[in-house]
This record gives sequence, structure tokens and C-alpha cells, in this order.
Amino acid sequence: MMLKETLRRIVEVQQKDRQHQNYGTPRTLTNTIDLKLPFAIILSGIRRCGKSTLIHQIINTTNSKYYFNFKDPKTTSFELNDFQKLDEIFQENFGSKDYYFFDEIQNIEKWELFIRALLDKGKHCLITSSNASMLSKEFGTKLTGRHLQHELFPFSYNEFLAFTSTKAGPETLNEYLKKGGFPEYLKFNRSEILQELLNNIIMRDIVVRHKLRSPKTIKELALYLISNIGVDFSYNNLAKTFNMGSTNSAVSFVSYLEDSYLLFTVSKFSYSLKKQSVNPKKIYVIDNGLADVNSISFSSNKGRMLENTIFLALRRHGKNIFYFKEEKECDFILKEANKVTQAIQVCYNLTQENKNREIDGLIEALETFDLAEGLILTFNP
Repeated sequence: MMLKETLRRIVEVQQKDRQHQNYGTPRTLTNTIDLKLPFAIILSGIRRCGKSTLIHQIINTTNSKYYFNFKDPKTTSFELNDFQKLDEIFQENFGSKDYYFFDEIQNIEKWELFIRALLDKGKHCLITSSNASMLSKEFGTKLTGRHLQHELFPFSYNEFLAFTSTKAGPETLNEYLKKGGFPEYLKFNRSEILQELLNNIIMRDIVVRHKLRSPKTIKELALYLISNIGVDFSYNNLAKTFNMGSTNSAVSFVSYLEDSYLLFTVSKFSYSLKKQSVNPKKIYVIDNGLADVNSISFSSNKGRMLENTIFLALRRHGKNIFYFKEEKECDFILKEANKVTQAIQVCYNLTQENKNREIDGLIEALETFDLAEGLILTFNP
């Protein structure tokens, strides 16, 4: 619990600091967020991808607003009952406002009760979080039907170009394929930034949150998966490789990595949900730069760099993504409602050695799903 005057000083300092900051490169996601809707707007994504920057960009275009940052270390003793004090301070200091902005609110237990109360009063809320699972669980209790979720990723290629003040072309695309889109890494070009980011995610978002007794295992698993982007795996094999004791442990560990937005799993396509759950899956990582500095093998395989980039572009646009594998293989199958709508093959260079394999895999997918055409995406047309 916090003293009201202590809380007031924090609010005043945060407000002053916010007014003196430059909030950088505009993000494409801004155009899809409508604060006037009667829902809590949830902005989620991996640490350091720019959520705080984006929330300030939106604040700067919004009148009648309050802001509070729960990442501030001085708020560690903040409890549910302190929300009432905070709201009183907002109104005493700034008058009555309609829009509430909260950064990393999930740090406060039962935060969703306060947000629901604000929504019931006709207020509008935008909140950020770095953990998908925790938010989903809370949505299911108090915010069911009262929230809209948006995911923020590190920079897209277009955002990368804007941030680096460069133009589209083979040279900048190659740089993007290697460096990815974390703003601080692009600014300072220090690999330890992304190495430390990986360590923070594993320790703070996974080990501490889930009370794991073996940080070494989850770290080794993360490095293994990051080094094997686009390669299929089974939970049984992971459990054996890392001596986890049970397949359930492997399932849980991978889900923790997904919840932190570090990795994504892609299922082999099947109309049967049961088969989807037991078939081998493929792994993709949130950012090429993070994979590059934390993996020995990633940057040596330009095909995987391009494949991961294409996956992220599809995921950014909310596509429902699978892979296809029967006699041949196709990298990405996109599904809308109950229908497969597109098949995509990714290949850095189409050569005499790989041409038949890539085309045959795409054709088999097209025939299986009765599609008239498909795509082969390459770096060099």
C-alpha cells in the first residue's frame, strides 16, 4: 500500500518527464487503434519493442487523458486499493478526464477490477503488457467481451527504413534481415543489448514468474529453438534432449517462451485439431537481430533469415499461419475461417539445385487445397 502524497509525487514526476521526451518513429499500428470504442485497448508485445514509445505517441494526439507508468520502481508497493487514491490524485491535479493510459499494469494484482470499473463509468483505457498469457487469463474473468487486443512487434522493414533514414533496396533489406527491428540495437549496434534482453525475458518473465527451479534448462531450450528457426520439432524429443522428465514439461516451457513473445510455434496444417496438437511444430523468433546475436548458426543461413522475416510480416497482419508437409513441403499455408486461402514458399535464391524442390512443394499444396495460384518469395527475383 502507498501513501497518497507519495503517489502524488510519482504522478507529478512522471507527468513532467513525459513532457520532455521525444517519442521517435511513428508506428504503423497507431492507425488501427480506436480509443473511442467502449473497450479496454490492450497493447501487448515483447520487452523493448517500443510499447512505451507508442503509448506516448498516442497520448500526444489525445486530449483529456491521464497517464501512469507501473514500470517505475517506486511503485513496487502499489496494491489494488491504491487505484482509488490514484484516481483521486488524477482528478485533483488535472481535473476530470476521459482517457486512462497505463504502462505495464499487469504488475499489479487484480488490476482488471479497476479497469472494468472505469469502463462501466464510460471511461476509455489503453494499457500495455509484455506477457500474453497473464492478460488472457485476466480477460477471461473480469474483462470478457470488454477488451480489444493489439500486438506490437519490433520494427517492420518500412519502420526500419524510417528509423534509419534509409531507402528500400537490396542493401538495406540485407541489413534488416540481419539486424531486425529492436530500436535500441539499431541505434547503438551493440550485441550485448539483445543478449541482455534475452536474459531478462528468461529470468524475469519466465523463471521468476513461473517459479522455475532450473533456469539453465529454459535458457538452453530457448537458445536451441532460436538456432533452429523453421525446423520442425516434437515435444517428446525436446523432453529427451533436455532431460525434462516429461513431455508436459516441454509443452509448458515452450508455452512460457511463447507467452513472453520471444518465440512462436506454427502447426502442421490439418483439419483435425487433435492432429494439429500432436503433429510436429515449427519455431519462429520475434526478431532476426535477437536470433543473430544469440545463435551461432542463424546468420549463416540467409534462407532462414528471409523465412523468419516473412513469417513475422504475416503474423504482424494477423494471419492464421500453418505449414504444409505431406510428400513435399510448403513453408506457409494461410487459413481464413475454415478455408485455406494462400500457399507461400520462401527461398533466398531459386537455383537449379533447389528449384524442383521448392516448386514441387508449392504445387502439392495448391493441389491439396484446390488453389489456383501460389507464391514463391525470393530475395533475388
